[in-house]
Amino acid sequence: MYRKTTFLVLAAFMASIASQSAMAIGEDTSEPPRKTKTTTQCKNGKIWDARKGQCVNAKKSGLSDDILFEAARELAYAGQYENAIKVLGAVSDQRGARVLNYLGYANRKAGRIELGMQFYKRALQADENYILARSYLGLALVEQGRIEEAKVQLVEIRDRGGENTWAYKALLQSLGGTRHHY
Repeated sequence: MYRKTTFLVLAAFMASIASQSAMAIGEDTSEPPRKTKTTTQCKNGKIWDARKGQCVNAKKSGLSDDILFEAARELAYAGQYENAIKVLGAVSDQRGARVLNYLGYANRKAGRIELGMQFYKRALQADENYILARSYLGLALVEQGRIEEAKVQLVEIRDRGGENTWAYKALLQSLGGTRHHY
């Protein structure tokens, strides 16, 4: 009985560590979000509520932060940056790295590069291991011609265990696609 309990405690601990490690890296997907009715039917920053079967105001929807975040991400990838920003404003955790990162992304893509950079930096203050924010910050630096600073972000991503991620590969490609030991 003692061994079984010890094993279960150890297994739970290892699962917790693995989960925390994955969270430290941040969400990293090579796939853009799939289109839903949020981007195909809803207008003016509204999002699709599957339970109600209609477009709803994000701030008044009562939907979870995860659903709101995914809707904002979908809007941002669809080029609806202002709508993405509206929906991100409905997320209750305004200090979370993922929200700050996508506020950076949406603002940068909407042409407000400096504001986007500020959000990326705030995302990294919230979680220095959030490699997606490092990647987007690096891409913004490349756009500004600040190549050496972008390379620093590439090294940070690599050193934080992100070398085999989309975040690393996207920034590497923007820097010319050749891996160097910076």
